[in-house]
Amino acid sequence: MSAGFLTWLGAAMAVFLAASASMRAYVDNDRLGLLGLALILYTAGNLMMVRLMREGGMAVAISISAVLQLLLAVLVAFLFFGERPAPLQLAGIALGVVSVALILAAPVGSGR
Repeated sequence: MSAGFLTWLGAAMAVFLAASASMRAYVDNDRLGLLGLALILYTAGNLMMVRLMREGGMAVAISISAVLQLLLAVLVAFLFFGERPAPLQLAGIALGVVSVALILAAPVGSGR
């Protein structure tokens, strides 16, 4: 993966993470402004994914994005909302870490 791809991926993950946090805050507070913010951020994040799909391919970009969003959302839920995953859920999260490492370590294929 190129440095540009990884930078763009990090930015997209930050946007998706902010969207998830806004949505979670909306669940607690029932304020429509938080829902609107979450929807705007999710839209921006998905538009950012277009560039990632062009550079890394859809399978790689979506796979990495999905797992990183999972990991970051769990971290935010734990740190800011007091949620605690069960042991089996933690095992699944660990498998997600392994999957991202394997995807990033593999050479970019020409399967397009």
